[in-house]
Amino acid sequence: MRVLIGGGSGFVGRELTRLLKAKGHEVTIVSRQPGPGKITWSELESNGLPPCEGAVNLAGENLMNPLRWWNESYRKDLFSSRVDTTKTLAQAIADSPSPPRSWVLVSGVACYKPSLTAEYTEDTEWTPFDLLSKLVREWEASALLPESVATTTKQVVIRPGAVLGRDGGAMKQMLLPFWLGLGGTLGSGRQPFPWIHVSDLAGIIAHALEPPADTPPPSQQVLNGVAPALNTNYEFTKELGRLMRRPTVFPVPGFVMNTLMGSERAIVLTQGQKVIPQRTQEAGFQYKYPDLTSALKEIVGS
Repeated sequence: MRVLIGGGSGFVGRELTRLLKAKGHEVTIVSRQPGPGKITWSELESNGLPPCEGAVNLAGENLMNPLRWWNESYRKDLFSSRVDTTKTLAQAIADSPSPPRSWVLVSGVACYKPSLTAEYTEDTEWTPFDLLSKLVREWEASALLPESVATTTKQVVIRPGAVLGRDGGAMKQMLLPFWLGLGGTLGSGRQPFPWIHVSDLAGIIAHALEPPADTPPPSQQVLNGVAPALNTNYEFTKELGRLMRRPTVFPVPGFVMNTLMGSERAIVLTQGQKVIPQRTQEAGFQYKYPDLTSALKEIVGS
């Protein structure tokens, strides 16, 4: 199978590329930079979709980029880097004489309202309530294919939580303070912390790319890209500290996070949602890292 990956040079893209190639698939990456095995976004727009059986979009400015101050231009980049690339790929698929059998968008769990008690499955109805949930709504809508194409191309949206792995994602910025013995809970620590190991997220995407056995449904299928374990930020912090043999006695108050990151962005870390991967498990996906201990052991190497 040939797979086209938008934003394939990033943390999740590298892991997905490695997995697909190990399974014997060919991969072409859509990137801002040209190079071997790559095409640029402008080439995609001018030349159309290269031959492929599956397409994925992972492109998007990093929400937790520590080098970007939370301001209007950054918020615009968050939207345009996701929505515009998704529209470009969806348009190329719609215009293709032989569209791929599967089209996967990786969005996020920010559509679900933070709550200490509510549990969300893929069937949960939701309406936008803040900036990031509005982003998810616009992002997922921009991936929708016209009905004429949707009869042959399966459309899947995967909503991951915090993506954990050795060389990127949420862990990259967390490990240094923990090594220094400065790790601690964020905000109250009671907030749910939906997470997934990067290997499992790549596995869910590869699973979703499998061509449909029969006529795909006309609407997007949603899969929650989270581990089945329901953990809080406190549990995550304590387990990471235990495995790294470091103290976790320095909680970071919510107001400090809001000041450092901007309140609209800090909400991702100081508040959370209990997200259940019901349909992901029903689809038969087998997790390599279903619980925090196994995931964090792989990452910190203990």
